Amino acid sequence: MPQTTSFHEGRDLVSPLLPGGKIGGGDPQKLGIDDMLRRHCGEFGVWQLRHFILTSLAWALEAFHAMVMIFADREPAWTCVSSAGCSGVSTGVCGLEPGSWEWSGGPGSSTAAEWGLVCENKYKVGLVQALFFGGCMIGAGVFGHLSDSFLGRKGSLTVVCIMNAIFGCLTAFSPDFWTYALLRLLTGFSTGGVGLCAFVLSTEPVGPTKRGVAGMSTFYFFSTGIALLSGIAYIFQSWRSLYIASSIPSILFILLVIPFLSESPRWYLVHGKIDDAMKVMRAIANSNGNHLPDGVFLGLDEQTNDNSVPIEIYKAELSSKQAISGSLIDVIRSPLTRFRLFLAVAINFLCSVVYYGLSLNVVNLETNLYLSVLLNAVAEMPAYALTAVLLDRFGRKPLAIGTLWFSGFFCILGTMMKSDGIWRVVRMVCGVLGIFGMAGTYNLLFIYTTELFPTVVRNAALGCATQSAQMGAILAPFVVVLGRVLPFAVFGLCGFSAGLMAFYLPETLNQPLYDTMAGMEDAEKALKAPLE
Repeated sequence: MPQTTSFHEGRDLVSPLLPGGKIGGGDPQKLGIDDMLRRHCGEFGVWQLRHFILTSLAWALEAFHAMVMIFADREPAWTCVSSAGCSGVSTGVCGLEPGSWEWSGGPGSSTAAEWGLVCENKYKVGLVQALFFGGCMIGAGVFGHLSDSFLGRKGSLTVVCIMNAIFGCLTAFSPDFWTYALLRLLTGFSTGGVGLCAFVLSTEPVGPTKRGVAGMSTFYFFSTGIALLSGIAYIFQSWRSLYIASSIPSILFILLVIPFLSESPRWYLVHGKIDDAMKVMRAIANSNGNHLPDGVFLGLDEQTNDNSVPIEIYKAELSSKQAISGSLIDVIRSPLTRFRLFLAVAINFLCSVVYYGLSLNVVNLETNLYLSVLLNAVAEMPAYALTAVLLDRFGRKPLAIGTLWFSGFFCILGTMMKSDGIWRVVRMVCGVLGIFGMAGTYNLLFIYTTELFPTVVRNAALGCATQSAQMGAILAPFVVVLGRVLPFAVFGLCGFSAGLMAFYLPETLNQPLYDTMAGMEDAEKALKAPLE
């Protein structure tokens, strides 16, 4: 009598031959991106290192476009050409007779020299700076949303770099001040999206235990960009040639770097492009010398624990499903993310007021402008290094509170110092230490804000926080004009207030990057369940 084969036994016999069946004796498995990186691909190997370095080069481009105004809008040196109405002991040109003096580098050395942005017109230099940061504020929100939606991280980074190259070169041909101001506004609009798009694109393929240090390392590229800009400005003394020279790297980045960048697998996943996401994950595994089993597939947060649906059906459903998207409206609707967004916006705003305010308020080094900018850029790097070392040891939350209060303490201490003798030096040291602490905080807030929100709204939330930081940068100069003592008091109050707000943020150390709002909310409910 022939043996009969049961339905289950028959399925066991044929399923290894079918796509999505048992592989190597195990059931097909859906994993989140963080789990797949940890188990199979590698958290930070050769692929992530190459991708991280190439993507983070965009931070140097942001430094070029943001800080070029230091050199282009400066008030250059002047010399007397006539003894009548001109004295070499004068501290400025405002009280001198017209025609009795001239700019040492000629009228083309800076915008201030070419268009007379001195004396009663000096406010226009500050106006251009405010317009640039205003453009950054708008651009951060716009490109933060676009990079979360149809344009993607890589697409958004490509667009902003193209815009930066175009507007930067056009600025060099400005016929008058108001055209120059308009082009700086447009440059700010595109520059506002560079850092946040590059940051998210470079850190999303990194595993959870390595993401903190990687995220903190992006700011080295920004500081390096400022240092390089001082050398470029020293070579190109004309402000028009300087704008062209500082825009050419954006063109090179578009042609030589962007073609070798990969889109974020997280963006692919939440937009239903699972095959593209898996292609990136396989490339990561292969480059890192690891093997990604055929029976392992990516899944969204809420789907990784459900293996009841066959893989092929799951892939078809995910591909045909409308892309999961989100916006700031979704962030505000959820009580969980709404409170986080409020805190992130407030802390970023206060941090920016202190950082930019101290940068403007600190005593200048007794050296030339180019060397001063170089030294200021290099001085911030130890803060980045120290914060990166302590980040995974103490966590995001304690370090944020500590650096904010560190800066606030020395700002308050600065208000107690006199303005003469050795106390003037002590006050300067207090300002430098305040900047040191706030530079570390600024670095930390990017990675912290990124981890507080899921993939579908991550760039939108980071863009909103960046907008608030740009608003703080706009307001900082107005705090500086309050006098010599009061600004330190304001900066100290801002630092301590931001530290208190950070107490209410959750710790994100070694926590997964969630893909959807539902996944994050379910995880929070699971954490609170044992406590209830």
